[in-house]
Amino acid sequence: MTTKNLILAPDAIEKMRVAGKLAADVLLMLDEHVKAGITTEALDKLAHDYIVNVQGAIPAPLNYNGFPKSICTSVNHVVCHGIPSDDKILKDGDIINIDVTVIKDGYYGDTSKMWIIGEGSIMAKRICDVAQKALYAGMSVVKDGAYLGDIGAAIQKVVEPERFGIVREFCGHGISNEFHHEPQVMHYGRAGTGMQLKSGMTFTIEPMINQGTWKTKIMPDKWTAITKDRKLSAQWEHTLMVTDNGCEVFTTRPEEDLSFLNT
Repeated sequence: MTTKNLILAPDAIEKMRVAGKLAADVLLMLDEHVKAGITTEALDKLAHDYIVNVQGAIPAPLNYNGFPKSICTSVNHVVCHGIPSDDKILKDGDIINIDVTVIKDGYYGDTSKMWIIGEGSIMAKRICDVAQKALYAGMSVVKDGAYLGDIGAAIQKVVEPERFGIVREFCGHGISNEFHHEPQVMHYGRAGTGMQLKSGMTFTIEPMINQGTWKTKIMPDKWTAITKDRKLSAQWEHTLMVTDNGCEVFTTRPEEDLSFLNT
């Protein structure tokens, strides 16, 4: 796929705005329910019913390459692609990432955020905070003429001084009327390298940060990725579009202050 083919037309961009807002709205809806005592299966049902019945949209993960649920729920040492289950009950001290992707009018919005259940440990708070700062650092360098490597380099500058590991096996991705396409957005790299960004390109940035080693292991269900040393992992994700001077974030939530971005 050439760079030119990655630049969206105005009508497609408007559909991306709609899909992105819907994805963000699912996280907002779930907020009051993410607490000790609820199962990740119950969160999945809430999200599924909201996406289908309220938003009139489609939960993209459901049956995607065989994935059995409508959202991903990744708790504690689960890095990504955690499968909601009746057996997984959230308890005080847990951290959880919920990853939501919706399809509306053929276009995709993809976003995730972290919750800390109850008070949470100092480490839980720290890793969730650093992961969010890493996402924002990556977003802050996006603009027409920048390079993919600039994103990874900016994320490394935030994460590595904190002595956390940046997951290598999973990355951000192009997204529009397909769930995943070029470019691959790595969360580590060298500034000035890789594909040059052009206004109208849309992709996700979604750094996964591990307390210990960056290495991961896939569980027998062939989906759930965990940290190899079973230490904590955190991730935040946004879908955005490159603009002349910065980026437009399609999945922003009201509690976020993104005034540091050029749009």
